[in-house]
Amino acid sequence: DVQLQASGGGLVQAGGSLRLSCAASGFTLDDYAIAWFRQAPGKEREGVSCISSSDGSFYYLGSVKGRFTISSDNAKNTVYLEMSSLKPEDTAVYYCAAAPNYYCSGYGYPTWWGQGTLVTVSS
Repeated sequence: DVQLQASGGGLVQAGGSLRLSCAASGFTLDDYAIAWFRQAPGKEREGVSCISSSDGSFYYLGSVKGRFTISSDNAKNTVYLEMSSLKPEDTAVYYCAAAPNYYCSGYGYPTWWGQGTLVTVSS
């Protein structure tokens, strides 16, 4: 069975850091891109970041560039999202999803979704 397990959320003060993890099972990161999304209360879901091991492509939402870093440990089949200089507007439920390898370049749609992990940034 395919599973995506997101973890690492929590409460942090503005300016602080968190590291989210997305542990994948049932498939390998060599074959799929992993994307992070977030959804704040009352807002639409938005794509935050994406990584594709097969073609080395990345994507970052403009508002997180320079603050968030996505990486993958293929040996652990896990993708990380390092978030620093967090702002209250980063508060949201963060989800990871597996998608076709070319997804980070703007094509296709996520195939599988993990459960969310809540990130709360206090001012």
